[in-house]
Amino acid sequence: MERKIENFLQKWQKDIIRKPLIIYGPKQIGKTFTVLSFGKKEYKNVVYFNTANNKQLINLFAKEKSTDKLILNLSLISGETILKEDTLVILDNLANINIVKGLKLFGSEHSKYHIIAITSKKEKLSEFKGEELQFKGMYELDFEEYLWALGEKSLAELIKQSFQKHKTCPFHKVALDHFYEYLTTGGYPEVINASINGKSFYELDAIKQKIIDILQKEIALNKTLIDIPRGLEVLNSIPEQLQKINKKFQYGLMGTGKRAKDYESCINYLVNNQLIYRSYKVKTVKSPLSSCKETDSFKLYLPDDGLLFSMLHLNLKQFMQDEKIKEILYENHIAKTLVEGEYTLYYYQSAGKAEVNFIVQNRMGQIIPIEIITKTDSKAKSLSVFMKKYTTTVAYRITENNFSTKKDVRYIPIYAIFCLNDTKIGG
Repeated sequence: MERKIENFLQKWQKDIIRKPLIIYGPKQIGKTFTVLSFGKKEYKNVVYFNTANNKQLINLFAKEKSTDKLILNLSLISGETILKEDTLVILDNLANINIVKGLKLFGSEHSKYHIIAITSKKEKLSEFKGEELQFKGMYELDFEEYLWALGEKSLAELIKQSFQKHKTCPFHKVALDHFYEYLTTGGYPEVINASINGKSFYELDAIKQKIIDILQKEIALNKTLIDIPRGLEVLNSIPEQLQKINKKFQYGLMGTGKRAKDYESCINYLVNNQLIYRSYKVKTVKSPLSSCKETDSFKLYLPDDGLLFSMLHLNLKQFMQDEKIKEILYENHIAKTLVEGEYTLYYYQSAGKAEVNFIVQNRMGQIIPIEIITKTDSKAKSLSVFMKKYTTTVAYRITENNFSTKKDVRYIPIYAIFCLNDTKIGG
């Protein structure tokens, strides 16, 4: 499957001041497969190491402080010749600080060896940080990548052109139907491959349940999370939280006597490791938005629409007929897509309960409101009130309808949310 990160990897490969690269992201999203495929296409040979519980490798990096000796020993261990510029060295499942220190040696010397490390332990990045290294996040396939996987690259390009030129998309219905499919499958490569190969709805659901089990195991086996059961409680409660009219996270929904202070650390862990996404409430708006957030009021989302679909125990008929269910999935999709674009999530709620689903601040410092409008939605006035109060010049309403512009508000079809991750958002 073609992934957007491949463009980044090609630029990294050609960078004259290239540093060892650490790619981070949740398990099962295709990190290792993508890097191996990139290496096979772009290098003479690839040398792969799994660092998990690899005592020989850990001891080597702890002992050797010379890059030449490290390369010599890595060649001996792998049985492969490691060549400057022509070999890609991959260190998978990175978690050990001694290996990271060894990578920093290559970065400090501006070495001509090409090294990529892969980790799902995002909380480790604060321990790994250093100017000798480069970091890049990776996520599940977004809707554009999903269209690529279907062989619909021209449709993806038409959607982007419609967004950029403020024109209707000529294949709106086709795009919307594909998007409905994407919400049921989600962005995990294994599920998408199974769907493309004609597997049934129930077979896809079984694969998604396996992935959910892997994510839960990731929590259960983590050594830094003090309270594992609470972490699992939070993760498993999100579908129910999102079904409420007020989607603010409520501890009491997990049982009587549940208190915020008991769950703070495990929620932070889940957010920091991309296992869930958080959107903070703001009831006033100024730059920077981070100064307005209410730390005790937030919503939580899942990082994959397909997993949410399965955790809601939905079937295709329910999804197509229930507008409230659609709104839940649409809101989750917008949240995850904006996070993939490296936006921090906020939502606006006034004293009068007027709510705008998302508020983001773009790279130019511009504050942009985003509101979801469905057939049964009655809060369409919230965005207008917000724009008047805060003199916002750019705003988006997300609908099932085609692209349009009305009274300075851009109406964007739900399938085109990935276009908001363009650096020109707000332009």
